[in-house]
Amino acid sequence: MKQGTVKFFNKTKGYGFIKENESEKEFFVHVSGLIDQIEDGDEVTFDLEEGKKGLNAANVKLL
Repeated sequence: MKQGTVKFFNKTKGYGFIKENESEKEFFVHVSGLIDQIEDGDEVTFDLEEGKKGLNAANVKLL
């Protein structure tokens, strides 16, 4: 599991981005990849899965 911070999440549209702590890379996250509800600034753990346009965050949980 990777750790990161929710940079942006739009609840209405159901997507956002998570910035990984270790690499500073940003990953797309869709509401379907959430375990817990998230908001901007939340600290989370997540896995990466191959999506249509690259790696997406999945199994996203609050720390």
